[in-house]
Amino acid sequence: MPLGVSDGRALGSVLRVVVTDDRLLGEARPAVDRVVAEVDLACSRFRDDSELSRVNRGAGTETEVSALLARAITAALRAARLTDGLVDPTVGSAVKSAGYDVDFAEVPADGAPIALTVRAVPGWRRVTVLDATRRVSLPAGIELDLGSTAKALASDLAAAAALEAMGDGGVLVGLGGDVAVRGAAPREGWHVQMADSSEAPLDPAAETVSIRSGGIATSSTTVRRWRRGGVELHHIIDPRTGLPATGPWRTVSVCAGDCLDANIAATAAIVLGDSAVDWLETRRLPARLVDRDGGVRRIAGWPE
Repeated sequence: MPLGVSDGRALGSVLRVVVTDDRLLGEARPAVDRVVAEVDLACSRFRDDSELSRVNRGAGTETEVSALLARAITAALRAARLTDGLVDPTVGSAVKSAGYDVDFAEVPADGAPIALTVRAVPGWRRVTVLDATRRVSLPAGIELDLGSTAKALASDLAAAAALEAMGDGGVLVGLGGDVAVRGAAPREGWHVQMADSSEAPLDPAAETVSIRSGGIATSSTTVRRWRRGGVELHHIIDPRTGLPATGPWRTVSVCAGDCLDANIAATAAIVLGDSAVDWLETRRLPARLVDRDGGVRRIAGWPE
């Protein structure tokens, strides 16, 4: 059977849904759209009506949240724990201070100088989620940003929902650089093209890898960039400084058991910088790292 493919946009990124049997696309795509819409309403920091915006406005108190937002915040806190704080959801104020304070499509590409202060972010250990009551405790002065993990979680959840709706076959869901697969893969596996940007057109000459399960995530400093006073800034914040990460890697792709874990590792590697190779190899995570000059390093089983 031919593959079924449906493209669109969601969560500020390119959305691609691919199924192993094009007859099942009519079941898969609505399931994906439903999950993505739910994640957007729960986790967006750009919507005044989102649950996350309500939690941030209520900093200093406990806020009851939906099961989905509780899961997303718990996932973000787990990311911080696994990376010793390299991926930290309390970067919200730092991201906004760097100029990313509205949906990226509305961020001016250039602008006047801004004052940035080197200051560690408040820290994930100050945030708690009470599982039994789904209440989030966010101290005053802390603003959550789930952008680093919520989109990857959405890919995982959407792929699972699509497979359940299909009842058979296999599915790939890509949200920007976050790709999740579920079910039976095509005979040759799922082919995923490597690029700095998920907006890059498909190119037969480009490097591709094949996966049969889990997910691949790509984090890059080359896509969501802007200039202030002639200085290049980007959206990946180093929690230790509160400023955009300055390491040697412009793009990191990681393959893991699910898209969320791949995303956590890819983002941590960008922030970690020179030590990223040892960090990834110790965890046996296949990865492809691209330095600022375009040099490529493939490690831990990533195919040459």
